[in-house]
Amino acid sequence: MILLVVAVYLCGLLLLGLSKASGVDSQESFSLAKRGLGPFVLVGTLVATWTGTGSIFGLAEEAYGVGFAALILPLGTAVGLVVLAVLCRKVRAKGRYTLQDILEERFGPVARILGTLTLVIAYLVIISYQLRAGGAVAGRIFESQDMLAAGGMAPWAFVAVVALFIATYTALAGMAGVSVTDTVNGILMIFGLLIALPIIWSAAGGMEGIEAAFAGAAASSESASFEDVTLVGPYTAIHLISYILPLFLLVIGDANLHQRFLSARSDSVARRGALLLIPAVLIVDAVIILVAVAGRAVVPSLENPGHVVMELALGALPSLLGAILIASILAVIISTADSYLLASATSLVRDVYQRFFKKDASEQQLLTTSRVAVFVLAGLAFLLSFTSQEFFDVALFAYTIYGVGITPALLAALFWKRATPAGAITGMVSAVTLAVIWKIGELGRWSAEVLDLPAGAEIDAVVPSILVAVVLLVVVSLVTTPRPVTGETLR
Repeated sequence: MILLVVAVYLCGLLLLGLSKASGVDSQESFSLAKRGLGPFVLVGTLVATWTGTGSIFGLAEEAYGVGFAALILPLGTAVGLVVLAVLCRKVRAKGRYTLQDILEERFGPVARILGTLTLVIAYLVIISYQLRAGGAVAGRIFESQDMLAAGGMAPWAFVAVVALFIATYTALAGMAGVSVTDTVNGILMIFGLLIALPIIWSAAGGMEGIEAAFAGAAASSESASFEDVTLVGPYTAIHLISYILPLFLLVIGDANLHQRFLSARSDSVARRGALLLIPAVLIVDAVIILVAVAGRAVVPSLENPGHVVMELALGALPSLLGAILIASILAVIISTADSYLLASATSLVRDVYQRFFKKDASEQQLLTTSRVAVFVLAGLAFLLSFTSQEFFDVALFAYTIYGVGITPALLAALFWKRATPAGAITGMVSAVTLAVIWKIGELGRWSAEVLDLPAGAEIDAVVPSILVAVVLLVVVSLVTTPRPVTGETLR
């Protein structure tokens, strides 16, 4: 049943991609679906794009460990989406293809290059754990059907197959196909999760069973991560800032979401989509968290807590519903991966190839280069996918890199006329550099010891990095000369 449902779902995606491919004849159609998305498709692609592996694996992993306290984590997304609803009209008014167009218009070509590098690096990390999650699902399906040995496939091979499928689908139809299938994926995802929740909740024994599961984990100290676990969670103010702020910063400046708003049919459609996205994302994230919390009682002591929803689908649900939930998980992974692949390829082609190497490129050249870029980026993400087995922490770090490197400069470009190239560039470079050094050097633990914070608390890279980004942008801008807008960016 699982193999049948998944096979039908994947074949359907490929057929839809092929049907849309014939209509893709220009950069605008590939990247922005000819700016013709209606409200229903726009909301569908926004929900499916945002609710990725960071939610179905990362958020579920956190909820499995801390319980209902994880319900506060989507707060950063919600507040960010409110701000995004205001920003989307401002960005659309610029009439550009990418956010890097806006950065160069205000701060020059160096800002465009830095913005592109930051975007591609952060998005490759995001794509990489989507591919790893897809490989994990594929491998687990074969294992559950006693077909792994017969298939003889190593774990990396499953990830490679997922990467090839997603790259092929994205390259075929671009935004025109991605947006439609995202809508279908979004419906499938919501349908699967809502039906699964009451069944899993009942299997957990309701609130009593869930409380007993968390109390037992805390009492037995099954692992270091459960030493202080209670039903309400171990969060401190530092924890919440470290978890919520990266999501908030990413949402505001996410080129992936803005690309969809630029693809909308009109300003009113874009704004309506941004507002409807808020309750939709909150509901989906809440359901994922509740499923994972109940899963603590149904499948205790998981070696990889990030796999809790997948394990529930394979072992705790009737076969048809389990198959639908597995297809829903794949829908989440594919929708997010293809969207970030498309945004990265668009940025590379638009902001590097066309801007600096071939300004007079024909539409066919741009389209071909975009499709090649999709496969190259998918290959790089495939290589990155084996660097870590974690989901939640890796996702937060990718969000931090993007949020501190692009969002402050973007907001300054849109709203602060006194901002200068020197200020924006200094803030971008310093913030990203500090975030990487902070993470690699594990300075969060050291700073927590210096400040005598509670045990387990540590200052995440996002806190010092965003402070450095904003302070340097403001101070350096105030002591340097603004750059006049020249209109040299590509239109």
